[in-house]
Amino acid sequence: MLIAAGVLAIALAVAHSVLGERYILRRLFRREDLPKLFGDVKFTKQTLRFAWHLTSVAWCGLASVLFLVEGSPQAGVGAAEVVATTFGVSGAVALVGSRGRHPSWLIFLLITALSWWGAQ
Repeated sequence: MLIAAGVLAIALAVAHSVLGERYILRRLFRREDLPKLFGDVKFTKQTLRFAWHLTSVAWCGLASVLFLVEGSPQAGVGAAEVVATTFGVSGAVALVGSRGRHPSWLIFLLITALSWWGAQ
């Protein structure tokens, strides 16, 4: 279960970065009315881009924790539960924040269930 949850987390991270770059960031950066953080639109764009992709990096890190604890169930129960909780909160925020329109909450909650089940 933990390996399946980790694979889903990595797939989610890749989809988030690729699709977000293509369909959200590129379109957003074409706008003329972006705020000038520290006096520069370039800084604003760089900040948005690294923050967007940093989320994907974090999900890959959580997936790595799941892979590591798969081989050591007793030592990894707490870590897997933390990963499950993290993805569970992410799922709840995505569900409420998008009013169910953004499908990420389904994947988050599936990762939560697999991680929690695999930790037991």
